[in-house]
Amino acid sequence: MPIGASRAAQFDPRTIELDTERVLNRRPEHYAVIDVGSNSMRLVVYDDHSRAPFPRFNEKSLVALGDGLDDEGYFDDETMDRALGSMERFRAIADAMGAKTIDVIATEAMRRAKNGAELIARIKERTGLTPRLLSGEEEATYAALGVIAGFFQPRGLVGDIGGGSLEIAEVLGDQVGERKVSMPLGALPVRGMIQKGLDTAKKEVDAILDGALPPLLTEPVFYAVGGGWRALARIHMAMRSWPIAVVHAYDLPASEVLELAKSIARMTPDEVAQLPDVPGRRIDTLSASALVMWRVLRKLKPDQVMFSALGLREGWLYAHLDKEEQYRDPLIEGALATGLPDARVATFPQALAEWTDDLFPGEVQSDRRIRMAVCALTDIAWRDHQKIRATEAFLRILQFPFIGITHPERAFVAAAIMARYGGKPAKLDTSATDILTPAELKRAEFLGRALLLGHRFSASVPEILKHARLKVETDAIRLEILESSDVPDSDAVKTRLAQLAKVLSMEAEIVAVNE
Repeated sequence: MPIGASRAAQFDPRTIELDTERVLNRRPEHYAVIDVGSNSMRLVVYDDHSRAPFPRFNEKSLVALGDGLDDEGYFDDETMDRALGSMERFRAIADAMGAKTIDVIATEAMRRAKNGAELIARIKERTGLTPRLLSGEEEATYAALGVIAGFFQPRGLVGDIGGGSLEIAEVLGDQVGERKVSMPLGALPVRGMIQKGLDTAKKEVDAILDGALPPLLTEPVFYAVGGGWRALARIHMAMRSWPIAVVHAYDLPASEVLELAKSIARMTPDEVAQLPDVPGRRIDTLSASALVMWRVLRKLKPDQVMFSALGLREGWLYAHLDKEEQYRDPLIEGALATGLPDARVATFPQALAEWTDDLFPGEVQSDRRIRMAVCALTDIAWRDHQKIRATEAFLRILQFPFIGITHPERAFVAAAIMARYGGKPAKLDTSATDILTPAELKRAEFLGRALLLGHRFSASVPEILKHARLKVETDAIRLEILESSDVPDSDAVKTRLAQLAKVLSMEAEIVAVNE
């Protein structure tokens, strides 16, 4: 199976290409989303409303709307004032950053409060912004769309735990399935259940799940969304000294996640605080989030758990894209947005993609998209000093917040770019490439060395690159140069070709051809 690919993703019919002209002609506009949750309110200002938006600013305010409800179900005055103060700050920041659009979405706590409509009216009066109050089903839908936005053709069930509720929805590639539900199993209400005793809490959680949780009928993958569940991933990554710090697309056997969640669910806050890399703001509620994960996995019995950094807000953005933009590949779009501004010749990545098209016979789509991403990032480190280019490029890509990419794919891209700058991951003090098979690592090095050769022969000029092509034969790797070329080979080109051939333990040849 290709690197990190799901079975479903290999049969997706879309064409994966680099379209540099479209990206270069794009005029980005900042887009702000304010998420009014049960535990916190958060502003994220994105660089653009696109298939792969990057957050330019991200701030959270612990307003704790869910804890601010009195015995009769009303927000108290202090809670209302905190919420209004945060909204005023968020509006001022979004305006100062030039956000063309500011959307406000509100969820469980606002739905539950008897004076939620009053708070919405006061927010509108104070800031001019009108929060959109989402139903539980809408919240589940947008969370699922966030996973669709963040992965390449995901299939399975999405679970999004927040402060007040748990949403579950089915994802089927580019579509959200019909089965979706919202349950009052957020970290705050479940924390209250645990205060009555863990056994009692388990029974209460199970009763709610039994009455509402849809079965896992598609791919046996559970996509975990929400800060409480991402904290579980961070702890697990720290425990195993995982070399990639990015939580998004961290993939584990469900049995491992269940055991970790079961252990943490039994802990006191003081014990939770001793866990490695635990976020301080999650200490009081992490046992509750862990308990929900434990019981959900126990009931669904998936094979894998995939953690997602994207959820409700990104799903909201994705839903408001046109269909053509939705259909674009999130990794390719992110790689182009990152790589083209740094490229010496912005159209050269597209030329390299075409130049390497015939190097990998039988290449499936899921591998092709990774090769396209490598080509898009090929000039990312040319401004760095030559002694650090390879290492810096490797480390940067390994931890960069790309979406639509698994951790093994991320290691492959980093290794290929390092090879493009003449380096080898084996010389680094890292275990990141250990998650690749020897064949995958060799393929990454071969691709990187091919790109290095292309840069050297052409001086990163697309028109010059058209005068050469690479051929992988049974006995040698040949660089064919058109006799009409005004740029003959050089010692530097011969050296790069020899380095490329050495990856496959083959001979290197440069030949002139007529066409």
